[in-house]
Amino acid sequence: MSAPHGHAGRSGPRHPTPPATSVPTLRLADAFPGFQGPTTFNRDLSWLEFNRRVLEQSADDGVPLLDRVRFLSIFSSNLDEFFMKRVGLIRRQVHAGVDTPSPCGMHPRQQLAAIRGMVISLQEEQARIYAQLVIPALAKAGIQVLKYPDLSHLDREWLERWYKDHVFPALTPLAVDAGHRFPFISNLSENLGVLMRDPRREDEEGAEPVFARVKVPGNVRRFVPLPSKASGEMRFVPLDQILRNNLDDLFPGMKFESHVHFRVTRSAGIQRDDFEAADLLRSVEEDLKLRRFARAVRLELEPNPAPLILRRLVDRLGLDAQDVYELPGLIEYNDLLEIADVDRPDLKEKPWKPVVPRRLSGEAAKTEANLFAAIRKNDILMHHPYESFHASVERFIAAAASDPHVVAIKQTLYRTSPDSPFVESLVRAAEAGKTVACLVELRARFDESRNVKFARQLERAGVHVAYGVVGLKTHCKTSLVVRQERSGLRCYAHIGTGNYHPKTAQLYTDVGLLTCDPGITGDLVSLFNYLTGYAVVSHFDHLLVAPFNMRDGFNDLIEREIGHARRRIAEARRLDVDPLSDDPRLPVGGRIVAKINSMEDLQVTQRLYEASQAGVKITLIVRGFCCLRPGVPGLSENITVRSIVGRFLEHSRIFHFGAGASDPMDGEWYISSADWMHRNLTNRVEAACPVRDRQARRRLQRIIEVNLADSRFGWELKPEGDYTRLRPAESAPSGSAAKDGTFATLMRDADAEREI
Repeated sequence: MSAPHGHAGRSGPRHPTPPATSVPTLRLADAFPGFQGPTTFNRDLSWLEFNRRVLEQSADDGVPLLDRVRFLSIFSSNLDEFFMKRVGLIRRQVHAGVDTPSPCGMHPRQQLAAIRGMVISLQEEQARIYAQLVIPALAKAGIQVLKYPDLSHLDREWLERWYKDHVFPALTPLAVDAGHRFPFISNLSENLGVLMRDPRREDEEGAEPVFARVKVPGNVRRFVPLPSKASGEMRFVPLDQILRNNLDDLFPGMKFESHVHFRVTRSAGIQRDDFEAADLLRSVEEDLKLRRFARAVRLELEPNPAPLILRRLVDRLGLDAQDVYELPGLIEYNDLLEIADVDRPDLKEKPWKPVVPRRLSGEAAKTEANLFAAIRKNDILMHHPYESFHASVERFIAAAASDPHVVAIKQTLYRTSPDSPFVESLVRAAEAGKTVACLVELRARFDESRNVKFARQLERAGVHVAYGVVGLKTHCKTSLVVRQERSGLRCYAHIGTGNYHPKTAQLYTDVGLLTCDPGITGDLVSLFNYLTGYAVVSHFDHLLVAPFNMRDGFNDLIEREIGHARRRIAEARRLDVDPLSDDPRLPVGGRIVAKINSMEDLQVTQRLYEASQAGVKITLIVRGFCCLRPGVPGLSENITVRSIVGRFLEHSRIFHFGAGASDPMDGEWYISSADWMHRNLTNRVEAACPVRDRQARRRLQRIIEVNLADSRFGWELKPEGDYTRLRPAESAPSGSAAKDGTFATLMRDADAEREI
């Protein structure tokens, strides 16, 4: 029973252990003993290959200039998170003496060495793109990034006045000597390390230079705009250069020997065992405090630092030589967002205005009742950001909060925006007397603090709040609305592939389904009962839910495609024809298409290899890392892997299984919150929903077709692990997906809907 005001108890719901979904230790080399060579790629090196594709966007002169600048920042932001999460994890393994090889056969120390080699290569390429391609292009467009030594006397005088008024009072120089301890260096902060001497002690025997640290203020622009000399001209000076040329104000009378711009990255891996936490909410709050002091995993600084500065930093931070990265370019490329955001619309992609889904416009847009009537008529599939998240998903929850016939609302929140309209609607519904339950996942990485705040806000409004299932992260994107109608209570649902986050819904491609299908909503009722209360879930009839039936469900679907492929081959042998021929007498073979963010799970990989060897045609569209090796004779010759990287982040998870049907509309289609990763299938609560409406299936098929036709932003994974960028054929017609790419094509599709 819940606590007063619907509080689900401070520890979150305690549940019976999920049903047996154990994944035995699996070595694919054992599963395929006749195959020579590694059967999978290293996860982390594959992820770095993904970030290489992101970096490539900044060198693409077909991408608007300021968007290229933004991709330089995105590359570095991705790399920061990679070091905080993945490198932090591997370093902990090394320090703990763990020497167990990864599925690809690499030991932790080998992984760190390989990661370092790739990162150095990528950062050298980033510096080259910035200095040789982007900076000259910016200057040509009237945006100059200047070096302090190249400034005129008047510009330096202006900057000195600006520095005294806006920066100098906020600086706190911290010396390190017998009377001053080495300061704490916070995660991702920018700093100057300064080596200097006191001229009064120069004659003293054995007098060593002293070290000081100056933290760059976090609330000051990193690229300082200078007064323009001509109309339309923009001039900027990096803040670190201004600081290093005004050090005498901070350390008057000292003689400077050296200074270096540096940055420290700390691990983000502090998460306690949930089973040890009697109070999950407070436990997460305590872990957030500890994360600030987590172990350093990387030191970035300028090339050729003074040996004394480098030794002091490495020793005090507890780092090894391999954790030090001397960067040939900027220390913090994330600062470039200030340049990317300047008011030059001619240098950016034209802003996209999402289309209101046709089924939710017109009469359906007038009242809450009309919205629910539109859902009763047919399932509604939305594709964001091409279609409006605000006019569909946000409106669905807002309408439920306002509709007097709605008696209950249930929702999962993994990530949402600081000013979330969903939180506002849930609060409004609770204050109106409706039953409102919300699962707030407190352990959503890097959003923990925000989610703690939302949990407390919802509780104060009387919302029944659960904090997640003990031992599992709740990652499914689901909402359930219960409405009183003439025939009794009817349930409406939204199930999606992306978070309930209005901001990222404008940047990430995701799909979602609005439905009142009683089979789906019935399963969703059982799922929410599990999430917020005490329930032993035996099975789901329609949804694939991790960690219960999702893994087995996907295994069964793959096995069925293997059966179709074998039947075709057997019939071809009986008829003495080529199984690859178009002979109409042959039954349809096996067919699998999956569009996901990441591919890593070993069991699914093994099943796909087996399916390939049985003759199933498998097409994977994997935006991020992919550990599966495609196109290898004797292992995976029937598997192809594509990746799309460009304007929007491909985030939707779509699965298609042929089911022995020649028309894809007659096969099976699912949308899901889960990738084919071990954590999604085993350690998280996820939901995959069948899509049965033919119009909705046709839209999913269109998404897949456009992705596979994209030769503008498409890449193909080769058997050796490298990616080849696809190029449009000269004969490709203008306006085609092959020529213009996925994003322009699907925006045109949406515009066509807008004009109807």
